[in-house]
Amino acid sequence: MEAVKRAVKKSGEGKTVLIVEDNPEIRRAVVKAFLSDGFTTCAEAADGDEGIAVAERIKPDVIILDLSMPVMNGLQTAPRLRKLLPRTPIILFTMYGTALLKIQAAQVGVDLVVQKTDPLSTLIKKARELIGD
Repeated sequence: MEAVKRAVKKSGEGKTVLIVEDNPEIRRAVVKAFLSDGFTTCAEAADGDEGIAVAERIKPDVIILDLSMPVMNGLQTAPRLRKLLPRTPIILFTMYGTALLKIQAAQVGVDLVVQKTDPLSTLIKKARELIGD
């Protein structure tokens, strides 16, 4: 179930983010945080398969990818996204930010792992750093 939301530009960033997260409450919170920070478009997907389809269509500036999802988890989705969009930063957003997971994530094309226990402002800051904003 894709929803694209637009917000008034705050600083003229014009950046697009794709949130791939199966929990609708978390997804809405992340979307709200990015839109409040000046991102102009937040596309949403509830699983990895849907996320790939949306990414192919909108070509986002950054992708926020949950680890644990039905259909296709984040570690299965990341290499397909990397092949589709080789220069788009991918952030794995998870409750499980172990050292082993970070190694596995890097091996499949994830640029950074951010824990869901971190403030959303940290996620946005890291996303901006990765896209050079």
